[in-house]
Amino acid sequence: MFFDALAPSSALQLVTFTDVDSFRPAESLEDARSIPLDVTNFAAARAVVNLPACRIIVARSFARILDTAYRAPGGMVILPMTDDLRATSSGMDLDSRFFVALRGHHDCHFVEPQTNHHVLIMFSPTLRDRGWFDRADALWVRIADPAAHLHARQLVLDILRTASVEPHMFETREVAAHLQEGLLLALDDLFRIDPLSESSAPIAGARSARLVQQIDDYVAAYPTAPIYTANLADEFGVSIRTLGGAVTKVRGMSLHQYIRLKRLWATRARLLKGGGATVATCARAQGFHHLGEFAASYRATFHETPSDTLARGRHSGLPAA
Repeated sequence: MFFDALAPSSALQLVTFTDVDSFRPAESLEDARSIPLDVTNFAAARAVVNLPACRIIVARSFARILDTAYRAPGGMVILPMTDDLRATSSGMDLDSRFFVALRGHHDCHFVEPQTNHHVLIMFSPTLRDRGWFDRADALWVRIADPAAHLHARQLVLDILRTASVEPHMFETREVAAHLQEGLLLALDDLFRIDPLSESSAPIAGARSARLVQQIDDYVAAYPTAPIYTANLADEFGVSIRTLGGAVTKVRGMSLHQYIRLKRLWATRARLLKGGGATVATCARAQGFHHLGEFAASYRATFHETPSDTLARGRHSGLPAA
């Protein structure tokens, strides 16, 4: 992909990650939490360029469940950078035709079943309002005009390449502002065409997202307790069907699969701390009392045994995932 043609410079920050453990610290700084769905083929990268009133972050993501808290007082645009993007957000299918626009504070929930390439363009609150965002704390998903989308994508790539090979151009505010204005004009075209109606534009599923957050809080509060769907539904005052549908919509899997996956990752985090812990104590601390089934699920998910993870944690001092 285009990352291969870039080299870091004084104007371009370029970082690649070959495993999830190296990626975690960078993610935590952005108030994001990923659960990878394929640790064997993990690869991530990002290229960052700063302009006078906006920051461009082009990212290669990975198959994952993603919770992220966007804080964008000046607004943000998320735009696919390839024609094969696939993702869901609270049950809404997204592909390369769509772009996301938001302003203010938003807790977002995504499932990416594959590697995706996208750009986040974050605007400074000092940037003069161009009429893109009607109000704060609002989020829209829109279908992009193909020509406007392609033009914006190409400008982003041009800015990255320029930052890579001619970083001195970004040292002059006038030149950097000129590059920024070209991008802003392209985004003007993108926002000007809005085929989706106002009623269908906002991302749906707020109730489902709240239910999933309640499940997350419950699992964190009772890590060793067995969890039964009927009891959980009673706890939250909803039907079993509503509860299961919420998890499927927001997380892309069944309630049972989701809770098991969360607990497997919590166990892995404890194993990576090393110390005097044992596999059995780490597993039981997350509600896995049948160690044979736990070991099989762990190996199927992470492609290594729990004891292998524990050994790596003891010898390499890796941060917890």
